Amino acid sequence: MAPPMSASKFLSTLRDEGLKVVEVGDWRDHNRNSKGPWGPVHGVMIHHTVTKGSAKTVQICRDGYASLPGPLCHGVITKDGRIHLVGYGRANHAGLGDDDVLRAVIDEKGLPADNESNTDGNTHFYGFECENLGDGKDPWPAAQLDAIARAAAAVCRVHGWNQRSVIGHLEWQPGKIDPRGFTMSSMRDRIKERLK
Repeated sequence: MAPPMSASKFLSTLRDEGLKVVEVGDWRDHNRNSKGPWGPVHGVMIHHTVTKGSAKTVQICRDGYASLPGPLCHGVITKDGRIHLVGYGRANHAGLGDDDVLRAVIDEKGLPADNESNTDGNTHFYGFECENLGDGKDPWPAAQLDAIARAAAAVCRVHGWNQRSVIGHLEWQPGKIDPRGFTMSSMRDRIKERLK
């Protein structure tokens, strides 16, 4: 069990991993903490946005929608490999997922099939939204894939986690397909290499 790192530590951790970080507005205090706890944290969750255009994507992830208020993640990774910090604390990104998957993440073991939605993931996961249409055709530039691996590895390094602490939304919540266009297995391999 790990308490979330401070916002300042999160920022320096990402920069130390070689990421180009953009701070968006009052991101340090922009959260959904009034709706429930954030922490203990156990892992990192990767998503795709189903949006096009970096500025629009960052705004949506910061502000959310009428039915799903922002922030929708902690950081938005745009196609150019930059990470835009839009919130810190509890964020509306993971939703309800499978408690068996959470146990596997905590134990750093292989993931079981996600067949339940009985556990609040917003409490337990850092979330990165990645700019992509999610149609399986929209490309994932090398700079973006590298930034995803760096961001996840940076968080894992601070908490002493390995690559098995990083999952995709599709591995957490039944019916989700994100991220689409690369496999989480290949992304975990990248993260493992960075953590060596």
